[in-house]
Amino acid sequence: MLRFSTILMLLIFSAPIYAGVFVDAETGAVFTGMNDVRIPGNYGSRVSLTGVLRTGPSYFIRARAGVEFMERHTVSFLAAPLSIESRGRSSKPVFFYGGFYPPGLPLKSVFTFNSYRLSYRYDLINTKDFRLGAGLTAKIRDAYISMESLGARRTRSNVGFVPLINLGMEWRFAPGFALIIDADALAAPQGRAEDILAALQFSPVENLALRAGYRILEGGADNKSVYTFSLFHYAVAGVTYRI
Repeated sequence: MLRFSTILMLLIFSAPIYAGVFVDAETGAVFTGMNDVRIPGNYGSRVSLTGVLRTGPSYFIRARAGVEFMERHTVSFLAAPLSIESRGRSSKPVFFYGGFYPPGLPLKSVFTFNSYRLSYRYDLINTKDFRLGAGLTAKIRDAYISMESLGARRTRSNVGFVPLINLGMEWRFAPGFALIIDADALAAPQGRAEDILAALQFSPVENLALRAGYRILEGGADNKSVYTFSLFHYAVAGVTYRI
């Protein structure tokens, strides 16, 4: 395994004829479609952070860097932070992670879901007009949910590893234009996660690509420790530069 990894790294970094480096940035607005939490998952109060509390649009930024080599292989690293704030009052008492909040008090919740992903993708099809690839993503989830009222705050944090299936498609349907699909997703008894982008891409010059589109981020878990299911809609603008 070590020998294979060494050969792979040498191919990536010592043979520019086979490799191309790219950097990518994405920003825009994110809207919360659903965000329900209950902590602990077996006896806490179930609170809708979009119903009982209110959430407005937020802004986000993502950054990715990667390398493409030997025509069909791509390795990339993504940093995708996300933080959503909700405010409101509950007509019912709220029990959250050992904290008790009587009805009618002002409540503030912060939902943070930072994601760091290392992905490998192999292109099953790679032609002049069409590219289709599949692979694996190793995701580190750095998340926390807090509930606060009148200075009393409780926070439940979690850091964990999540394996995902990685999929990508690029259809170059006209000179300079392409439809792209990019996804990390997996469902299991412990929970599920989907992060899917659909965008129109425009390349004004050879090494630069601009895109605009829609991203959906959805998932959650239901166990004794935590119940949380969320759905976010992204209005996306992005840029990719290849070196």
